Amino acid sequence: MQAVDIQPACLGLYCGKTLLFKNGSSEIYGECGVCPRGQRTNAQKYCQPCTESPELYDWLYLGFMAMLPLVLHWFFIEWYSGKKSSSALFQHITALFECTMAAIITLLVSDPVGVLYIRSCRVLMLSDWYTMLYNPSPDYVTTVHCTHEAVYPLYTIVFVYYAFCLVLMMLLRPLLVKKIACGLGKSDRFKSIYAALYFFPILTVLQAVGGGLL
Repeated sequence: MQAVDIQPACLGLYCGKTLLFKNGSSEIYGECGVCPRGQRTNAQKYCQPCTESPELYDWLYLGFMAMLPLVLHWFFIEWYSGKKSSSALFQHITALFECTMAAIITLLVSDPVGVLYIRSCRVLMLSDWYTMLYNPSPDYVTTVHCTHEAVYPLYTIVFVYYAFCLVLMMLLRPLLVKKIACGLGKSDRFKSIYAALYFFPILTVLQAVGGGLL
C-alpha cells in the first residue's frame, strides 16, 4: 500500500507555499505564507512566478494612469500661463518629454530589466488588487499576513512611474520656466510646478485606493 503525504491546504485566498528546492521532478515547498514579489498563488496554493504578458485591457489601464499626470500638467500650465506668456508651448513640450521619459525608464527598470517589456500576473478578480484585506485569522486572534502583489506589476509600476515623473519635473521644469517664462511674475511662473506637487500625492492615493476599481 502506497503512503500518501497529505498536506493541509493554505488558509485564505492569497497564502501560498514557496518553492524552496527543485531537483529534477522533485520539488520541496515551504510553509504557507506570503508569496515573493513577482509571484502569486495558483489553484493548488503554490506560489508561481508571473510569466504572462499584460493583456490589452491591462495596457489600456496603464496608459490611462500614465496620461493622467500629463493631462493635469497641461491643464495647469495653460491655467497659469494663459495668454500672458508665450512659454506655455515650451512647457507643454517639456511636460510631454518628462512623462514620456518617465514611462520609458519605468519599463526599462521593471522585470525583465533593460527591455521595453514587462511580465505580469493575470487579474482574475477584484480582490486581487486588495490582498491586504484577505489576510486570514485562523483563531480570530492571530493574523497570517499573506499580502502580496497578486496583480504584479500593475499596482506598483504606477507608483514607480509617478516617482520618475516627479523627479524629472523637479530637474527640468524649474530651469526651463526660469529662463523662458519672463512674461509672468515671479510668484506666477512656478505655480504649475506647485500644482503638480499637490496632484501627484492625490494621484498616488487614487491608485492605492481605487486602482482595482478603475
